[in-house]
Amino acid sequence: MDNRFSNIFNLTEDQAIALLKKPLNSEDGTSERYVGAAHLINFPTERSINALIEAIADRDPALENRIARRKAVESLGRLKAVQALPTLKSCLADEDALTVENAVWSIGEIGTEDESILEAIAELLTKPNQTYRVIIHTLANFNYKPAIDRIKPFTSNDDEPTASAAITSLARLTGDYGQMDQVVELLQHSNVNARRACIQDLIDAAYYPAIPAIAKAPISVAFRLRGIRLLAAKGIDAGKITFADVESSLDQIIRDRPQDIEMVHEYDQPPSLEFLIRELYHTDFGRCYLAGKTLLETYPEQAPDALLETYKEEAHNDYGAHFHVIKLLGLLNYQAGYDLILEALHNTSPQFQKSRAAAAIALSNINATQAIPILKETINTPIFDLKYACLLALEQLGENCWSIVAEDKNLLIKAKANHKLS
Repeated sequence: MDNRFSNIFNLTEDQAIALLKKPLNSEDGTSERYVGAAHLINFPTERSINALIEAIADRDPALENRIARRKAVESLGRLKAVQALPTLKSCLADEDALTVENAVWSIGEIGTEDESILEAIAELLTKPNQTYRVIIHTLANFNYKPAIDRIKPFTSNDDEPTASAAITSLARLTGDYGQMDQVVELLQHSNVNARRACIQDLIDAAYYPAIPAIAKAPISVAFRLRGIRLLAAKGIDAGKITFADVESSLDQIIRDRPQDIEMVHEYDQPPSLEFLIRELYHTDFGRCYLAGKTLLETYPEQAPDALLETYKEEAHNDYGAHFHVIKLLGLLNYQAGYDLILEALHNTSPQFQKSRAAAAIALSNINATQAIPILKETINTPIFDLKYACLLALEQLGENCWSIVAEDKNLLIKAKANHKLS
C-alpha cells in the first residue's frame, strides 16, 4: 500500500482519535472527523480500530458524519482489521450506498471465509442502486460460486465497466472464457472509463491474449503499462506465456508513438493547429493521441513552435500535456528541443514521472548521441519504465547496454536483456 501522503498533517494517534470524536456542531468539526478517520490508517492499534468502529456506530444523518463513517469503513479495510468484520457486515445493510460500497471493498481487503458475510455481499446484487462493479469483483476474488446466477444478468448491463466486471468474474468462477472477447472490445469503447476499467478486468482474469490489444489501446501509458507488466509477470511465472509473447507489446508501449495506437475518436473536419494543441490537455488520452498523430501528419513544420509556446504558457505545469509535448518534440526530430527534453529526463517530481521515460525515447529520436553518458547513468534508476526506455534509447543510439541489466531484479528487464544477449 502506498502511504506516501497518508499522514500529511503529521497527526499523532491521540490527535486523530480526538478529531474523529469531535462533536459535529463545533467549529470545523464536521470535516475534521473525516480527517481523523483518514489518518488512523497510520496507527494499526486496538485503540485506532476501536475508535473507527465507534465512529461507524454513530448514525447521525448529517452529511458530514456520513462522510466520516464512509472513511472509517475504508480505513478499517486498509488496516486489515479482522475484528471489524461484524461491524462491516452490518454496514452492508446501510441505506447509504457509498458506505455499502466501502464495506464490500474493506471486507475484500481483510478477507473472510464466513459464508454469511459472502452471502450478504452476493444479496446486494438483487438490491437497486448499488455499486455493482465492486460487489462483483469482491465475490470473484473470494471465488464465491453461489453468486454465479446473480452475476449473470450484469453481463449485459448498460454500464460498461459493470458488464466488463461481470463477464470477467463469470470467466474466473466458471472457467469459461468464451465471452472475454467482449471485454477486449471495450478497449476501443468511446467511454474512457470503460477502457480503463476493462484493463483491470483483463488483469484479474489473467487473460493473456489481450496483451497486444492493450498495447494499442487509446488509454494513458500508465494504465497500459501496468496491465501488461502484471499480465506478463503472472503469465511468465505460471509458465503460460514467455517473454517473447510480450516483448513487442512492451516495447511498443514504452516507445508510445501515436501512430501505433488504435484510435477510437475521429475528426469530422480538418482540425486547426490551435485545436490540436488544446486537445493535448484532455483527460481522455484517446483524444490526446489522435491530436498528436494529426499534428505529426498535418502540421510537421508548424508544430514545434506551437508545442514550445504551449509548454511555456501552460504545459510545463500540466503533467499530461507535458508528457505529450516532450514525446512529440522527439517524434518531430526537433533538434533544438534537446535542452528541454533533457530537463524532462531529470524531472523527479512524482507527477511528471512518465515524462522521464518519454524524454529518454525522445533523445534517441532526435539522435542526441551527446546524451549517451546521461542515459547510461539513468539506467541505475529503480523506475521500471524509465530504465526500460533508457535501454531502448541507448540501443537506438548505437549503444548495447543490455549486459548491465542481465541480472536485474525486475523480471521483464532481465528477460529482455537475456533475449538481447542470447
